[in-house]
Amino acid sequence: MSEQKPPFVPSATPPTWLGVMGGGQLGRMFVHAAQAMGFKVAVLEPARDCPAGQAADYLLSASYTDPVALNQLAGLCAAVTTEFENVPAQSLAQLAAHSFVAPAAANVSIAQDRVAEKRFFTECAATSHVLPAPHKVIENEADIDAIPDDLFPGILKTARLGYDGKGQVRVRSRDEARKAFQDMRSVVCVLEKMLPLAYEVSVLAARGADGESAVYPIAENVHRDGILFSTTVPGPNVSAECARRAQHAALAIIGKMEYVGVLCIEFFVLQDGSLVVNEMAPRPHNSGHYTIDACITSQFAQQARAMAKLPLGDVRQHSPAVMLNILGDIWFENGSPGSDMPREPAWDKVLALPGANLHLYGKDDPRRGRKMGHVTFVAPTLTEAQENFACACRILGIPL
Repeated sequence: MSEQKPPFVPSATPPTWLGVMGGGQLGRMFVHAAQAMGFKVAVLEPARDCPAGQAADYLLSASYTDPVALNQLAGLCAAVTTEFENVPAQSLAQLAAHSFVAPAAANVSIAQDRVAEKRFFTECAATSHVLPAPHKVIENEADIDAIPDDLFPGILKTARLGYDGKGQVRVRSRDEARKAFQDMRSVVCVLEKMLPLAYEVSVLAARGADGESAVYPIAENVHRDGILFSTTVPGPNVSAECARRAQHAALAIIGKMEYVGVLCIEFFVLQDGSLVVNEMAPRPHNSGHYTIDACITSQFAQQARAMAKLPLGDVRQHSPAVMLNILGDIWFENGSPGSDMPREPAWDKVLALPGANLHLYGKDDPRRGRKMGHVTFVAPTLTEAQENFACACRILGIPL
């Protein structure tokens, strides 16, 4: 490994600046964590009124590819990160000519393309001991004719720009796959075999500029309509052996990439107990929000440490936790936006519950499926946290 350059230590005079590409809620929570450590934070985001921009010390309102804005961000900030994976990798490469960028453009580009991601996971299997689901890359109609019969039923996913269930269609036959491919305008896709899923877990790992790595406790996730609904840590179904295998795989993957920053990797646990790697996000993750209230070092503080070349923080969890994702649906009666005007949910009743930690993202336009915030319940026991989670769902009209 090359000689390690000094860290970017927080300073008041002159201030030490960190930069974020992207203005969403992940950027907002990163801003809060970095500011608490003494950094100033600049955000580059096209939208002027964005969650991260509301909290940032400086907002550059420009396209992610704007050369003037990129040069300004690089000139101001000692280090730059991204808050979502679809920031153009070329922009990150341009920033890297003047600033330390973590994660690197090469790492982000893998996560931006399901084909590259599946290939990379397969290459890692010799050390991670975990493979992706059986799959086939679909680039044209001829590839559909060549799909092995045993890949059906499957899920056809666009290779790029799919998230929260978008760009995905379940297909039971070759004809359905052909129609779905045409409906997706024949862009490059990946067909994944549907597997007998028991539950889903995610592993949050971090790697510093010095090559040291850390892995958080395993999170067990529940999704609804392709969007994360809840995260429970420790996972009630996660065995010690499953946790060990998933954490080992995550550390192998993050090491193979020579990654710097926070990386979230999602796994499927099948009914026979085997583990399948699904996808990764080169950034803090929705399923890692529990770390803000339940761990010594939150995922956002960890990201700031890694990109500033500081030592990684302690990842110990001090309290069992259950995180509830808050979508815009609950601003409307019966969760169905229609002609009725939105009304604010009963946050006072939610906050009356023991161990409730409310995080709203500064968005003033609730819409169905839009992430508006989250509530994390911490408690001395997992049972207590789960009970308070259930009470909150009843208060907010969310079916269990």
